[in-house]
Amino acid sequence: MSYLFIPIVIFFGLIILISAFFIVKQQSAAIIEQFGKFSRISHAGLRVKIPLVERVAGRLSLKIQQLDVIVETKTLDDVFVRLKVSVQYKVIRDKVYDAFYKLDYPHDQITSYVFDVVRAEVPKMKLDDVFVKKDDIAIAVKSELNDAMSDYGYDIIKTLVTDIDPDAQVKAAMNRINASEREKIAAQYEGDAARILIVEKAKAEAESKRLQGQGIADQRREIARGLEESVEVLNRVGINSQEASALIVVTQHYDTLQSLGEETNSNLILLPNAPQAGSNMLNEMVASFTASNQIGEAMKEAKKKEK
Repeated sequence: MSYLFIPIVIFFGLIILISAFFIVKQQSAAIIEQFGKFSRISHAGLRVKIPLVERVAGRLSLKIQQLDVIVETKTLDDVFVRLKVSVQYKVIRDKVYDAFYKLDYPHDQITSYVFDVVRAEVPKMKLDDVFVKKDDIAIAVKSELNDAMSDYGYDIIKTLVTDIDPDAQVKAAMNRINASEREKIAAQYEGDAARILIVEKAKAEAESKRLQGQGIADQRREIARGLEESVEVLNRVGINSQEASALIVVTQHYDTLQSLGEETNSNLILLPNAPQAGSNMLNEMVASFTASNQIGEAMKEAKKKEK
């Protein structure tokens, strides 16, 4: 019968022997306890413990971990806002004992400190300042966490304010303000463009008027020169200046009538246009020239008497 117990003993012996070995992964630490009392810390590799006497009480990762905390608080201008704070931390290699035995729930501890710091800093700022100074909030959280968590074996690597989410109505109002500012700037640019267009158009019109006036002046100068030559020609054949001027005006009158008659689509009516209009015009012009000459002679005589 004793032979029957030998395989059983060997089987249990192998189980106990195998249980003496355990593996600790890279960037991890295993806490070994002996009858419930801390014994040692084992790091990466194949490790041995005393079977039935020692046990692996727990394992801690030495990698950098991240905890995202969402905090809702109020700003100085009474706007409720939700901030997402990302905390990157790791267990200090030399303080694995403190990290395992001093804190049961490190995540809750870190979350509490994040809430405390954020709700102390954000109410001092207006909403716009929260967006501008989010790095200051992150630095304040990191400083507070480092001072508190280093005693528990945790090192705070970095804290980041990754999201700032005001109330939906506040965001809509901010978007409207931004859109209004952009529309104002666009209106200013459009006004400047319209003003420049008006100024340039006025300059172009002024230049056009100047050139038009210069053209009219040149035209009248050439007409005067032509009239002068016509009067000289008529004077040579015994027609005085007054008669010559009247004859030229009458000639231009009939030339005008002729040019109007050549235009088929013209709606212009020249008044008076009776057959005797030309002779009447000539008589009136001769009389006016004679009267003007008499007035001129009288003025000359008056000046001589005054001298």
